[in-house]
Amino acid sequence: MPKINENYLNLKESYLFTEINHRVAEYTKNHPDKKVIRLGIGDVTRPLASNVINALHEGVDAMASAQTFKGYGPEQGYEFLRDAVAKYYESHGVSVDPGDIFISDGAKSDTGNITDIFGDDNVILIPDPVYPVYVDSNIMCGRKITYISGTAENGFLPLPDKNIHADLIYICSPNNPTGAVYNREQLKAWVDYALENEAVILFDAAYEAFISDPELPRSIFAIEGAKKCAIEFCSLSKTAGFTGTRCGYTIVPKELVFKASDGREVSLNAFWNRRQTTKFNGTSYIIQKGASAVFTEEGMAQCMENIAYYKENARIICDVFAKKGIRYFGGEHSPYIWFECPNGMDSWEFFDYLLNNAQVVGTPGAGFGENGQHFFRLTGFGTRENTMEAMERIEKLL
Repeated sequence: MPKINENYLNLKESYLFTEINHRVAEYTKNHPDKKVIRLGIGDVTRPLASNVINALHEGVDAMASAQTFKGYGPEQGYEFLRDAVAKYYESHGVSVDPGDIFISDGAKSDTGNITDIFGDDNVILIPDPVYPVYVDSNIMCGRKITYISGTAENGFLPLPDKNIHADLIYICSPNNPTGAVYNREQLKAWVDYALENEAVILFDAAYEAFISDPELPRSIFAIEGAKKCAIEFCSLSKTAGFTGTRCGYTIVPKELVFKASDGREVSLNAFWNRRQTTKFNGTSYIIQKGASAVFTEEGMAQCMENIAYYKENARIICDVFAKKGIRYFGGEHSPYIWFECPNGMDSWEFFDYLLNNAQVVGTPGAGFGENGQHFFRLTGFGTRENTMEAMERIEKLL
């Protein structure tokens, strides 16, 4: 009989959004006449930009001719897209080598798969609250996880504790679920900590395009020394609405060099390349054609129109909480609004209360960690009409 990976027994019984879907399905089954509005999951509702659609069609048409047909592509991504990503970073004052960029099917996959290149005896430092994938993917490997506390008092932006040693550090900015954004000085503190501890920061920049303040870093590589201690993940899911189209990228600088147990110097860039060439056949050429159009001047302008739409939704949500005197975070440089549950309710209690009395679905903060027990997340990714209707219902309810 084969031995199973019993680390899976240490996972929660179901993924957060699976439980949410179960409760909503049960409610709609019992109340088919009620209109339920979903402002919980971080899925987008705006269509892809026309520039992207045109490029996707070009990719499809290329498959119809023997002269332009594409079969297996480079596992690292086509050069035209890697160059486009590098130029995008350059437009924000950050220099990235195209050879450090690996195109993938999304940041969620890569933040989970990156664990393959690290040993299971590493100590993992994860903020609480946090995106569940960071935690679950390390529990699956049996790794020791240390949590650092994000609270209302520190703006849900915990800073390093010199009394704690960590080997791998997860940071998401703008943060999912809280919407909080690290400033330059705060990220510098994390980079300095990582360099002192010979640790690696795993930096999730999936929501960087929502940052409108030029003083706030959109990449960990805007911080001096980060290329010696950080890997960055990004996704077109929220930047360009690719949640169903699937495309992202991971940047592993060649400067990330560590010593193996036998004294040999090893490159994490080479390790990740070896992992990808073994376990990944590359992102579809058609999808990469569409993704490359995102980074054109016209494509980015169209994508930013959609982001402005979602940010206006977030403002509508924030205005209601401000009016009601409910403490909230995020919403300015993020599609997420993280607010305190009213009347001392815990987050799952408030989830059921909101569903049953206002027919609005959000995300209980407890699903993101212990510090989310009395907080709740709404997103600006709904339609304008649904967002306004949902907030009218919530305003009356509260």
